[in-house]
Amino acid sequence: MKSTHTTHPTSAEINVTLDRADFESARLKALTRLGGNIKIAGFRKGKAPANVVENHVDPNELSEQSLDIAVRTALPKVFAKYKLQPISIPKVDVVKYIPGEMAEFKVSADIFPEVKLGNYQKLKAKKPTFSANATDVDDILNRIAKSHAETKVVKRKAKLGDEVVIDFTGKKDGVAFKGGSAKTYKLELGSGQFIPGFEDGVVGHASGDKFELELKFPKDYHNKDLAGAKTVFEVLVKQVNEVSLPKIDDELAKKSGFDTLKDLKNDIKKNLDAQNNYRATEAYQDALVKELVEVSEVEAPETVVSEQVAHIKNDLERNLQTRDVSFEQYLEDSKQTEAGWEAEAKKVATERVKATIVLQALAKKLEIKVSAKEVDQKLSELKSTHGKDPAALKQLENPQVRTDIENRLRLEKTLDALVKANA
Repeated sequence: MKSTHTTHPTSAEINVTLDRADFESARLKALTRLGGNIKIAGFRKGKAPANVVENHVDPNELSEQSLDIAVRTALPKVFAKYKLQPISIPKVDVVKYIPGEMAEFKVSADIFPEVKLGNYQKLKAKKPTFSANATDVDDILNRIAKSHAETKVVKRKAKLGDEVVIDFTGKKDGVAFKGGSAKTYKLELGSGQFIPGFEDGVVGHASGDKFELELKFPKDYHNKDLAGAKTVFEVLVKQVNEVSLPKIDDELAKKSGFDTLKDLKNDIKKNLDAQNNYRATEAYQDALVKELVEVSEVEAPETVVSEQVAHIKNDLERNLQTRDVSFEQYLEDSKQTEAGWEAEAKKVATERVKATIVLQALAKKLEIKVSAKEVDQKLSELKSTHGKDPAALKQLENPQVRTDIENRLRLEKTLDALVKANA
């Protein structure tokens, strides 16, 4: 095998020539691969020798498989030869191929650029402080009390704080609009789940009441077809439930698994402190990485940035879909042009890619390793989490999952080391 290469700051091109020796082992592997799929008389499936298999396979298919194996075998060797690390799937263009004799191909790929790593031990970022107060604890206590609330059907007019069971249909210009109707819907009056005026309009009605509410959607409503629109909701109250909240005392604490209210409050405070410390650590890590990028010299490959922009857009569109909003609608509501949005997304994507590259450079500098045992342990934890879900468990068998876990563990170790270096 012979090769020459040309490198750029974020990409590389390698010209490779394979000879007969390179194809000898590739051809044997191709015959083994093809032989595993055919049944040959006198041999168990997949156990026939190569010279026998060759008489039973399509020569063209053997030629294609040999080339594929030879190229795949050569790629890691040539990248290692020039100490290049691909950041994207290499693109291979075959220039010339004589089956079993030689092949010329050109491989191009985005590569991890050279990074001039800044001083990672003297960064100025400081860890923020987030603390829980009495109000935060009370909010959780109120939610716990609400989870233990008792309801009973009452034969009276509904008031704020009650739960009502309703059917409703929202119409604009006499036509029911999407997402504006439901049957046997449980609504807590005063919760603010519906647009202004709806819940107040239900107050004062009893079970069996059927009525209409003329309401106007807020001008800033996310759905532009309804923003500021006049609508009519046809409502039927099917049931009124009076909600009784328990006292926040030792008895409530016992229902939650604690001996006293004080114990419950202490546990809530402990969990809030843990959450706040996690938030603070994440914010600190983000600040350190951002600063490390600023003091380092690194370029972001355009192809990788474009892929990251696509990921950002896909995530946004999925979130918008849950609110029944299109991307175009989002742009209009937020007064953005698509070009303007893409420019901002590209800035974010570029910073993300630079951060990834700098962290990988730091991991290399610190010689951070992840053992097979650590990957196995994490994989075991994931399998335990998914229980007996066949689809999820099958997905975890994908070799790529192990690579993803290894990369994630290496990132976690690198971030921990970065925090420690600046303690």
